[in-house]
Amino acid sequence: MATEPSTVDANAALLVARRSRRTALIVPREHGAWGLLLVPMLTGAAVALRHGGNVTDFVLLLVAALALFWLRTPLESVLGTSAMRAQDGEERRLVLWASALLSCISIVTLGTLLWGGRNGALWLIGAAAFVAFAAQAVLKKLGRKTRMLSEMVGTIGLTASAPAAYYVITGKLGMVAGMLWLANFLFAGNQIHYVQLRIHTAKISGVREKFARGWKFAAGQLGMIAAVAAACFIGWMPWAVVLAFAPVTLRGYFYFLEPPRPLIVRKLGWSELRQAAVFCALVSFAFWIA
Repeated sequence: MATEPSTVDANAALLVARRSRRTALIVPREHGAWGLLLVPMLTGAAVALRHGGNVTDFVLLLVAALALFWLRTPLESVLGTSAMRAQDGEERRLVLWASALLSCISIVTLGTLLWGGRNGALWLIGAAAFVAFAAQAVLKKLGRKTRMLSEMVGTIGLTASAPAAYYVITGKLGMVAGMLWLANFLFAGNQIHYVQLRIHTAKISGVREKFARGWKFAAGQLGMIAAVAAACFIGWMPWAVVLAFAPVTLRGYFYFLEPPRPLIVRKLGWSELRQAAVFCALVSFAFWIA
């Protein structure tokens, strides 16, 4: 007896849903966080390569950072601490194998980086990132009111990839590394706040109404530029870094003036990715010409 078309369609849909669920169990769902990790790392590397250095260690750091970032998703799935949890034996085996593989990659790459006492300052950077992620986890537990704050705190850990990349290439952990961390943190924080503003004001039109909901974001942008300008005035950053923040600042203020338009989250994500690429290029150029 032939299989009913509706049964075939249902089985196909079930197979697609199962594959999608398996992917969600082991692949990070926070797509924006990939950019928050990689853009600072690439910025730190680009600035460091002005002086030359150890590219091999940077590649090891890149692989280790990606593996550790990826590891969190299957680990949370098997521990049951995320919304997506392994529900049966097959799913548990999948997340356990993924966790084991990513753990091995992390151990091998980090072990190579730190072998024989090399790159000792990575312990300091790693400890700071660990504290930030731990604080983020605590803030998440407190509920929706601290959600924005938890994302900001977690960004401190993600943007630690900038000084880490600079350090493993140059062997120096000084003012430049610290300022790369600060610049990337300010930029990433602005992106997080902007995306949240767009989501929560998607159905609001009019400058007055938007500003009533987004005045904290507008004030935050002023604070961001003031902090960068102060660092430049003191001599900690080259003045050209201010220009790197110009596109994202103009984007933020223009939102209050633009006419209403539907929010397409995917389009917004790609737009912010382009902003990040421009920022990375401009910050790198600013330090190169300094």
